[in-house]
Amino acid sequence: MYIKGRCILSACALLSAQHALATGMDCTKAASAVEKTICANNGLYELDTQMGGIYRGLFKASPAAQAELKTAQRIWLKTRDQCTDNQDCLDQRYRERVQSLQMQLNEAVAYKPLDVDKLAAEDLRRAIQTASNADAEFPLERTLESLAIKTDASQFSDVEEDDASADEAHFPTAAPKGVTPDEWNALIASKIEGASESGKSTYTLMDLDGDGRRDLIVDTYAGGTGLFSYIETYHRTGDVFVRRTSALDSESSSNSFLLSLNDRGANQSVDWINLRGRVYAAYRNSYYGVDQLYLLNPLEVTGAVPIVTVHYRYQLSVPKIQKDEASDTSVTLDDALHGALTQALGKVSKTEANDVGEQKEPICPIPPSGEGDGAYYGYGPGHYTFEIVGDMPVVIGGQCYIGRMVDWFGSYSAKDGLGAQLVLRKPDLEETERSYQVNGKRRMTDVVTSMGKVEGDNGG
Repeated sequence: MYIKGRCILSACALLSAQHALATGMDCTKAASAVEKTICANNGLYELDTQMGGIYRGLFKASPAAQAELKTAQRIWLKTRDQCTDNQDCLDQRYRERVQSLQMQLNEAVAYKPLDVDKLAAEDLRRAIQTASNADAEFPLERTLESLAIKTDASQFSDVEEDDASADEAHFPTAAPKGVTPDEWNALIASKIEGASESGKSTYTLMDLDGDGRRDLIVDTYAGGTGLFSYIETYHRTGDVFVRRTSALDSESSSNSFLLSLNDRGANQSVDWINLRGRVYAAYRNSYYGVDQLYLLNPLEVTGAVPIVTVHYRYQLSVPKIQKDEASDTSVTLDDALHGALTQALGKVSKTEANDVGEQKEPICPIPPSGEGDGAYYGYGPGHYTFEIVGDMPVVIGGQCYIGRMVDWFGSYSAKDGLGAQLVLRKPDLEETERSYQVNGKRRMTDVVTSMGKVEGDNGG
């Protein structure tokens, strides 16, 4: 199966098998028990082929470390040979070695940010700081909008047949509007086809490196539990488009995409911006109180990258009129309940989420009998679709409830501000959960730059 530039295991095995005769072990010369076992097992032979391809790529990419690499490989071969004819042992040895070599190859070919990249991050920081003077609520959004690339780009999508579902969308059979004959011929020659077995791919032609020829961005929705979209880039080289990770032997790499966006719960996005005459994919991965913006060189394998981090402080409140979206009705909280909920919010951090697990002390007093003690130390487990901001006691009518404020990773809108909820449960009773809307207006407190690895569901 192939999903937006990613080989998952079954597809990788098939691709590896196609090249096995050319790059795998020469089974006509198999002499030892290990070699004969590998040659008799398709899965092991494919792993041997995959490992060999990655090893050769790493050897070529690391001239200064070739002697050390040879020594390490000889040591690994001795460890492998200790498995003799044990197929499970061999499978484990190979998978560990493939993973190790792939990580080394990723590091060896990773793009090292230049001074101009660091200066671009500093330019962005200053622009956000300036924008905050006029709009401290949306300084990052205003800045990204001002830097967005709005010209010299053409976009088209997979085509759905009239009698087919969206899952059966395919690459266009004729040149879409805005695509030149030269670009269309290069797309056809590169066998750029629908990049996902589910959903549609969107294709954007844009000059990503300033050489005067437009490159290719492929954005594919692949669904899954996280409703993921994967973004992959191809460089226009001669008469074809070449995948960004070609140096990684991407047919066997699971990270050929530039980045991924999780559309369920996570607060992630990408903007294509221009800084200092260079195009960056500004990948945004956000949480309560913070926006992290990674400046990705769109045509290079990423290692450490410039990061611009924006911090916020919230003014939290519980609306007295609570809306029930399920029934499309509203209810007005009485003064005592509204006051108790507002008091509980005073215990919530206004700048960062504090998902610290169970507290050292019980949140509500533990009675002589009732639920087990553990029920009083925390609200309980969370879920990947929301972010836990903090747990706290909520006293209503003399009764102690365990409260938890959750949000959707800092998701924020001009209309409602921070989208959050305060949920309550009575620790000594079942089915007593209550939920109340929480609003929060934010203001930027600071913006800083740094260097680091990209956090989130992105590719290498």
